[in-house]
Amino acid sequence: MYFLGMMLHPPAPQQMRVRSQPNLQQSRQQVVEAGMRVAWFRLEDLGALMRAHRSDDSVTKVVARILRADLIVIDDIGLLPVGADAAEGLYRLVDAAYEKRSIAVSSNLHPAGFDELMPKTLATATVDRLLHHAHVCQTSGDSIRLTEALAGRGVTAMS
Repeated sequence: MYFLGMMLHPPAPQQMRVRSQPNLQQSRQQVVEAGMRVAWFRLEDLGALMRAHRSDDSVTKVVARILRADLIVIDDIGLLPVGADAAEGLYRLVDAAYEKRSIAVSSNLHPAGFDELMPKTLATATVDRLLHHAHVCQTSGDSIRLTEALAGRGVTAMS
């Protein structure tokens, strides 16, 4: 699993610094507790937004609304096939957030493999902007959810 992101640190000293870490859920919670706003998407959610707002030509407005968040998280890239709308949404969001907002991405693909998800030109531009100021963390090992389930933790028996 790869965690990529442009992490811009707010200038105000009372606000915490967001660090890239293997648990994006924990990062999101820390940001929320610090009083910041978080926008959390799956890649297919971005595709649905693009489709829904293309008909009335409001895609730019939707992206601008998402950019109001202090941290934008795009989760689980590479798990499902990506449509053209989702690829466009990822590029538009990363491009608009570049050097303006913190963005975190989790993916099962190495960044060099993003051209498996979208056209090479779009993938290159997306990864270039995403990695320019990024902290990249690569994790390995067993799934935490699976490990806990096999150990009987976090599992409720069905009756």
